[in-house]
Amino acid sequence: MGTNPRFQHLYSLGLAGQDQVNRAFGGGLPTGSIVLVEGRHGTGKSTLAGRFAYGLCEQSHSVTYLSTERGFRQFLNTMQSLSYNMQKSALRRDLLYLFGELGRDRADEQPELLSRLQASSQLWNSDVIVFDTFSDILLYDPTVESVVANSGERRIIHRLIRFFRQIIATGTTIVLFVSPSGLADQTLDPFRAIADVLLDISVTNTANNQRRVINVQRFAGMGHQVDNRIGFSIRPATGIVIEYRSVVSR
Repeated sequence: MGTNPRFQHLYSLGLAGQDQVNRAFGGGLPTGSIVLVEGRHGTGKSTLAGRFAYGLCEQSHSVTYLSTERGFRQFLNTMQSLSYNMQKSALRRDLLYLFGELGRDRADEQPELLSRLQASSQLWNSDVIVFDTFSDILLYDPTVESVVANSGERRIIHRLIRFFRQIIATGTTIVLFVSPSGLADQTLDPFRAIADVLLDISVTNTANNQRRVINVQRFAGMGHQVDNRIGFSIRPATGIVIEYRSVVSR
């Protein structure tokens, strides 16, 4: 009998013959962990989220992908333009894609996304859950907004963290892509504190070039050595390309 992938050491990000992403991330994402990826708008978070999901599905890991930004058809088209054929993953049922549109002006038009998600057992049955972008829920979900308005922010955050810990105890890995824009540090700090893998993406503009770097703040349970800084670019018809890997002392 084969080993249940949820109780293996890592969820491989795959595509070894196509790119160096899995190698750069130490052989994959640790099972039963919380991964927090932070970056401002335009840093490439959604592309990285899509690459994670595609590689995981290609390794036959099941993925739930929750997007607050793109409907399913737009997601498929974007991924196809990067040579990530997510349609195959969806047809194989390795991918469960959910779209929750947030950020409208009228609060009564907003879905109570977070409470509905927590109540849905099906989406938490995947090996990996990807939230793109989790910070939108914290900003715009009226369930969260009403609690924050009544000074209950700490309470709801700690309830969320308890819920996440119950999920990862089964071997599921939760990947939270967040933008710090509009969120106070006290909102994100508890998630930063409990993340097993903590990454932030920075972009430097030089002349006609953009340099994207993933700064590795923490990486518990890595398969092999993960460098402190992982440079990458996003190329049409290619996707994520690891540009360089250099060890920086901390």
